[in-house]
Amino acid sequence: MTNENVYLKQNVLAEPLFNQWYAWSSLISPATAAMFIANSHLKIMQSFVAAPQVHVAALKNPAMRGGPFINYDASRTAEIKELLDRTIKEQAHMLELAASIQTVNDLLENEAQGFSLEPLYQKVPENLKGFVELVYDLNNKASVRFIEGLLYHSSFYNPASQSVALSLVTQDDRPFALSTPNLGGNGHLYLHLPFSSTELDELFKMKFEPRPLSYIKDVLQVREEDQVFSSFFTIEPPAPSSRYAGDGVRIRYLNHACLLFETKDVSILTDPLVSYKYDGGIPRYTYEDLPETIDYIVITHNHQDHCMFETLLQLRHKIRNVIVPKNNGGTLADPSLKLVLRNIGFPHVTEIDEMETIEVEGGGITGLPFLGEHADLNIRTKIAYLIELHGHKVLCAADSNDIEPKLYEHIRAQTGDVGVVFLGMECDGGPLSWLYGPLLTKPVARKQDQSRRLDGSNFEKANDLVRRLNAQQVYVYAMGQEPWLTYLTSIQYTEQSRPIVESNKLVAECRKSGLVSERLFGQKEIFLR
Repeated sequence: MTNENVYLKQNVLAEPLFNQWYAWSSLISPATAAMFIANSHLKIMQSFVAAPQVHVAALKNPAMRGGPFINYDASRTAEIKELLDRTIKEQAHMLELAASIQTVNDLLENEAQGFSLEPLYQKVPENLKGFVELVYDLNNKASVRFIEGLLYHSSFYNPASQSVALSLVTQDDRPFALSTPNLGGNGHLYLHLPFSSTELDELFKMKFEPRPLSYIKDVLQVREEDQVFSSFFTIEPPAPSSRYAGDGVRIRYLNHACLLFETKDVSILTDPLVSYKYDGGIPRYTYEDLPETIDYIVITHNHQDHCMFETLLQLRHKIRNVIVPKNNGGTLADPSLKLVLRNIGFPHVTEIDEMETIEVEGGGITGLPFLGEHADLNIRTKIAYLIELHGHKVLCAADSNDIEPKLYEHIRAQTGDVGVVFLGMECDGGPLSWLYGPLLTKPVARKQDQSRRLDGSNFEKANDLVRRLNAQQVYVYAMGQEPWLTYLTSIQYTEQSRPIVESNKLVAECRKSGLVSERLFGQKEIFLR
């Protein structure tokens, strides 16, 4: 096989890793990465080393999936201890950065009393000097602004911490990824390459463009004796895929919040998250079903199930443009998604603001306000998209929570009727600390934590949104229901789960009113003529 042309198998799993932990945007931006190392990764590993049986017992309870528990048995305690010790040694500068961030926040809490902040710069820890600005809001509440662009050019951003683990996936069920480091074994092969490496593009192109195995071995500098690598390739070509050439607009639901919009002139992919192809399981679209070129990727927000590196890196060679929400600029909870993506190898990233339109062939992409789902944090890196093609207006609202109904009244006054609405209804959501806990510099009381949720709209709110926009087609998506997504969302619904009950009510109410409505699952094809 060495010299004959081969394809990368369609079921090669490519997990992006940061210090052997599953990588997402908060592990790229230097300030947030430091806080996750110190306040999440180290604490989880220390807990496992101290009492592995607690982790093993916890994960026997399905309700604990998604919690801070390592998904290995006690026999791998020594490996976790080795990774823990290595992290403490190799990431010492990041742990110092996390400590300095805490110091600066404590400094402002204790000494910023509404007077000039200039004297406090002398008390900023040395490793943060020149990387932060101390500021007040108009209510004299002090905070720190990180100069992210400079941090990416400092020792705090080290692409050598990034790698990609290759293996073969043959079933939907994967262990929850965010609380367990990847220790390898079981057919894994590590590519110790930064995410920005063009060598990765050469590998993923081979899903569709054959090359000699010797070629890609040389490109990736894989050792000749590494037999696992050969198992990732086949002489069997993928199923042929072609760009949509019909009239009107074709929308394909790939899973979760991932929609592919196609006309004969343009292709737009929202919140890319694509399943692999293997035998068994429910029908789905896979990488084989994507066009040769994707003109626009649009990302609604910075959460790991909407800005998915595992998919984005495999598609990078196909992508012409990426559109992301406009950023606040330098707050710890809200790193710049544009800077994240540019630093991992996406050169054409454009920020879009609320009510701003980017013209595309046959229409435009407009950013719309996105309220809720972020536990009341001041986060700007979230936006819904109005995609208008050939006169059809489609709202991709992601996890928007209709907490202020007047918003959609104002939107409709500007956009007119929106014919098709895609809306997430995960109306329980995790508490503030589930996602943002490692970034908190002050403890949050349990009652406060539980009241501030990462939640979307319930039936009443969703129905109000639909009526105010005068939608004719209503699709519930972004529910994390697909069985191949539990490694990322940890969601396991029953018919009694509140998001299922509430979304069932919305679909029934819409149909009763003569609207087309469905909660999407697996795959769906929609045509707008």
